[in-house]
Amino acid sequence: MTMPSVFISHGGPNVVTEPSQAKDFLEHLSDFTGRPRAIVIVSAHFETNGPVVVTDPAPGMIYDFGGFAPELYEMVYPAPGEPELAAEVAELLAGAGFNPRVAPERGYDHGTWTTMKLAFPEADIPIVQLSIDPSRDARYHYALGQALAPLREREVLLVGSGHITHNLREIFGLMRFGKAGDPQMPNKVEAFTSWFAEKFAEGDREAILDWSSEAPFVRENHPTDEHLMPLFFAYGAGGETPVAERIHDSTQYGSFAWDSWKFA
Repeated sequence: MTMPSVFISHGGPNVVTEPSQAKDFLEHLSDFTGRPRAIVIVSAHFETNGPVVVTDPAPGMIYDFGGFAPELYEMVYPAPGEPELAAEVAELLAGAGFNPRVAPERGYDHGTWTTMKLAFPEADIPIVQLSIDPSRDARYHYALGQALAPLREREVLLVGSGHITHNLREIFGLMRFGKAGDPQMPNKVEAFTSWFAEKFAEGDREAILDWSSEAPFVRENHPTDEHLMPLFFAYGAGGETPVAERIHDSTQYGSFAWDSWKFA
């Protein structure tokens, strides 16, 4: 079975414990993807200079967050790694002109373990992690996905885990202090996410890859770029002319969008 590629908005670690539409969606992610043999995941929280592939056969946990419920720091997601698949990922990237390095030991950050714990709670599917490079653009991450697209034919699910919008200053003000920020922010979020929906529907690859100069309200939605880069990885992994399907869209606090996309 050929797997799709997917982009998922992962939120904070509390997505695992607090009821939300996004949590419900992640718990049913396999309804959209099927059950993979293995997973290659690109998380916005794994940042390096150039691509790094994790070869760890038994990744531990990274609790890369603060100020959340104590129970979140005790959760474990014991899915195994797969060094053989990691080596193949590195080989495919090298063949595409990248200069990948390997990390023999690295745990799962919350962009990986929270989403996979909800989607595949049995923790019995091997996971290989691949980094983003926050100094590089959408085209770079799109090319990463293109290089790994052949793995989909071997029942490997390619996942980009980031966020369709990621203005944390706006969100934390609302979450923790009840302070409303920009009163136009919900409209700016809607304009931004709708722009992507329109461009994916049109198959306008050039506009999508030039998002930072083409999309509306770019910096209001992404003060920094790293949480959107996994979207372009998933898009590139979907093939030359993928059909894009928005498989989830919800918002919290008016300006935290959870759009997720499937490419097949």
